[in-house]
Amino acid sequence: MKNVKKMLLCLMTGVALLSGVAAQAADAPAGDDAKKPATETPKPEQSVTQHSAEIGGRMIEYTATAGTLIIRNDQDEPTASIGYIAYTQRPAGDPSRRPLTFAYNGGPGSSAVWLHMGALGPRRVVTTDAGPTPPAPYRVVDNAYSIVDKTDLVMIDPVGTGISRAVGKAKDKDFWGVDQDIDSISRFIKQYVTDNDRWNSPKYLLGESYGTTRSAGIVDRLQTNENMNFNGVILVSVALDLEAIFNWPGNDRPFALFLPTFAAVAAYHHALPHPPAELAPFLDEVRKFALGEYSAALLQGDALGDTERDAVASKLHEYTGLSVAYLKTANLRVRESQFTQELLREHHEAVGRLDARFLGVNFDPLGEDTDYDPQSAAISSAFTAAFFDYYHRDLKFGKGKTYNISNDAIAGSWDFKHRIPVAGFPFPLPFPNTGIDLAHALGYNPNLRVLVLNGYYDLATPFLGTESMMDHLGLSKEQRARIQLKYFEAGHMMYIHEPDLKNFKSDIAAFYDAAGHP
Repeated sequence: MKNVKKMLLCLMTGVALLSGVAAQAADAPAGDDAKKPATETPKPEQSVTQHSAEIGGRMIEYTATAGTLIIRNDQDEPTASIGYIAYTQRPAGDPSRRPLTFAYNGGPGSSAVWLHMGALGPRRVVTTDAGPTPPAPYRVVDNAYSIVDKTDLVMIDPVGTGISRAVGKAKDKDFWGVDQDIDSISRFIKQYVTDNDRWNSPKYLLGESYGTTRSAGIVDRLQTNENMNFNGVILVSVALDLEAIFNWPGNDRPFALFLPTFAAVAAYHHALPHPPAELAPFLDEVRKFALGEYSAALLQGDALGDTERDAVASKLHEYTGLSVAYLKTANLRVRESQFTQELLREHHEAVGRLDARFLGVNFDPLGEDTDYDPQSAAISSAFTAAFFDYYHRDLKFGKGKTYNISNDAIAGSWDFKHRIPVAGFPFPLPFPNTGIDLAHALGYNPNLRVLVLNGYYDLATPFLGTESMMDHLGLSKEQRARIQLKYFEAGHMMYIHEPDLKNFKSDIAAFYDAAGHP
């Protein structure tokens, strides 16, 4: 269970499930049970500033609103103050002609800093690609690849992250669960749409890592419960069915789904005994083996014969670069944290989890698992410093407040039970699969479209796992046609690789354009 808890904590990115979250709280530690005055009447706060940035080759004028919004329960009692940063293009014009996108990172327990300062917002921090970014001063530039030229944008920090906190009689922990989180962010979206007269705007969700788990639940809840249909959902580094990517004892399913990513990573680091001439056909070969011979061997368990075991171990060696002896000792089952420790052990290097292009020091050469993520170590300080400087100086908000970049306590306290929208199934699933919610949402709204973005070197949410999740939604051919999958030559946060950031923007822009907004 130690490794399961470790994986849950690592979902906290968006660095992702599920997204690269090594940075901890900012200004001061936050306590869930901080005492609130009995007479407290929570009120929303706002700082509204005007800006311009060069995006997509032209100067975009926009209004930035950094603030908080109060959500209420069914009894109209305030329950949480949720922090957000919104960007709206100027002049505003007719809201029915301007898309509105709600975005967040994952975790559970991550703020939206990563997507905000790495990909979506009008300003981004420049980091070293596939290596450690030097200390401050960091370079923050106009984000030529921001989506603000295509859509108004609202970055959301769930309760316990950013400056989002429970208010009134509620406690932060009341919001720390799959369904509780879906409910609170859905209430935020409905309240924001109402407060800002955006009911007639085209609407989108964009989530990364555990944020994809959240998005699938939110889109179904808002469509079926609030009559708020969405135009599209963008899933970045997918984690809908967590059983597909968590290697807890007795769950063999993830091993096959991780194999093509292991192969891609080993090829990238020149660790394969016979390097492939081209990556794409090689990965097709590995996919076929993973879903065929390897999956069949895993299903046999202890009944697998010695001859077949030797053959599978030999093939895994060809595809991963790990020794046959190591693979046999592991009983053909290697977790991602074991792989990142073992692949370059002889060089005393550890491989990144969120983006396996990154390498770091192997602090325990005899250890079984890596104990940190070199990608997170390489970029987290840059994202943290850049965001706080921007938040406080440019947006003129947040000084004197406790802002949690990430909150490890959330994953450790998370309620993973989830009620699915299936008639005659009254009991919650013990571990979530919000792919069921996404399938229901696609059936409920025949105009809903989905864009799925995957990184080849992502060892948190492997691309074959994503493909498997999309292939097991139980959809008709017409519904499947409304899902697009795109691939990138980077990891979980593919956008920190600038060539992929350019493609990231172009894919999302094309997704918006295909909707044919008036």
